[in-house]
Amino acid sequence: MNVSDPIADMLTRVRNASRARHTEVIVPASRTKREIARILVEEGFIADVREERNGVAPVLRLQLKYVDGKVPVVSGLKRISKPGLRVYARKTDIPRVLGGLGIVIVSTSRGIMTGSQARQAELGGEILAYVW
Repeated sequence: MNVSDPIADMLTRVRNASRARHTEVIVPASRTKREIARILVEEGFIADVREERNGVAPVLRLQLKYVDGKVPVVSGLKRISKPGLRVYARKTDIPRVLGGLGIVIVSTSRGIMTGSQARQAELGGEILAYVW
């Protein structure tokens, strides 16, 4: 299957799986998706990520987290920069999500990181997504 925006596809799969109360979701692997999944694990939005081989292509198996086994920890995911309209921010213009309750995922010259890490490193970059 040919997907024009693989990051949006990953976020949509996670959003749909958490709303359907699935315990895990499988997405095709790439370096960018691996880094986004790593950030989601570090920030406590998903429980675990493992990389596996599914036939020829590598896949990421994401273990979703729930509060009391019912309410998904990920209540919202939004893709900001899209293939048709890229969104960039300077180091001073990186937005805050829900007053600091959510995170911004930013692609910088030093790799993919959260908005707070980018502010601390004084880096701007492409705003990939909001997670809350």
